[in-house]
Amino acid sequence: MASLLHEIQHQSVTIGAPLPLDSGQTLPSVTIAYQSYGTLDAARSNAVLVCHALTGDQYVASEHPATGKPGWWARMVGPGKPVDTDRYFVICANVLGSCMGTSGPATPDPATGTPLGMKFPVITIADMVRAQAMLLDHLGIDRLHAVIGGSMGGMQALAWTAACPERLASAIVIASAARHSAQNIAFHEVGRQAIMADPDWQDGDYYDKFCAPAKGLAVARMAAHITYLSEAGLTEKFGRRLQARDIKSFGFDADFQVESYLRHQGLAFTDRFDANAYLYITRAMDYFDLAEPHDGQLAGAFARAKDVRFTLVSFDTDWLYPTSESRRIVQALQSVGAAASFVELSAPFGHDSFLLDVPALDRLVAGALKAED
Repeated sequence: MASLLHEIQHQSVTIGAPLPLDSGQTLPSVTIAYQSYGTLDAARSNAVLVCHALTGDQYVASEHPATGKPGWWARMVGPGKPVDTDRYFVICANVLGSCMGTSGPATPDPATGTPLGMKFPVITIADMVRAQAMLLDHLGIDRLHAVIGGSMGGMQALAWTAACPERLASAIVIASAARHSAQNIAFHEVGRQAIMADPDWQDGDYYDKFCAPAKGLAVARMAAHITYLSEAGLTEKFGRRLQARDIKSFGFDADFQVESYLRHQGLAFTDRFDANAYLYITRAMDYFDLAEPHDGQLAGAFARAKDVRFTLVSFDTDWLYPTSESRRIVQALQSVGAAASFVELSAPFGHDSFLLDVPALDRLVAGALKAED
């Protein structure tokens, strides 16, 4: 497997067609960075789109070019794995507004050649899906075997079922929601304010400057990372144990292991992510409400998705997108007669459970994909 991943080339396409956005603005063209794995069959019927989460990227099963770490879902995607690349042609695209090659705030302004920064238009989850649909058109894929995503990836999967149900056979939605709650928005706003309060942010115009807003981005990551974990998991992993010392310092260094852990997570994040991209993507998540265009009736979003088979998974320790959010989706699907299965899994890892070693999730994903074979 390792040798296979090293052979994978970074993939990207610039599509000259305009991309209309929910804001009313239009991108005259769009560049989409993506990775693909496996082989598209002669009927072009075995494509699986994996949608990544907020801080993810297209390197779902490839070594990350910036960190050298394995792909963020390498345990799930690959030969003989639940998303079996010997069976399926797997695509993962960097989302619109992100910073790993797809059009976003770091994209050069055609008129000046300098990064757009905050002149890049605000985007939505639906805009991300439109860009992905343009990529599939470019690849000659009319219909997906499945779309899969966890967290924000699950939002994209849900948006696919609402916008283009005729283009997919099944949707696997993991640890996600059909809207952002007030609490979700609140945590994101803390992160955005941390970035914008950093003097090095400079109203988003920092790309050609000596410093980027790394301190603000690190704090944003620290705050968000707490929401991805469970209290029980934090207690088991760190408790109140001190970091590399026997007594408290009576100062403001990282006395506790959990403090040191969060600081490390924040600093490491700044090496691979762009602060402006974080602003744009969190805003897109906060704007997400699948029921809003349907007078607040979630069932209306799924009215055309009766032929899509849905699999929904939640985790009992996930307080960011709790099981109640998945149940709300299932109830809406049942009300329109859509085929939907739902499982709440027990795992100690909180929201991040979808990324970690939960064998029951592996079995569910493999089973849901094979059900459409």
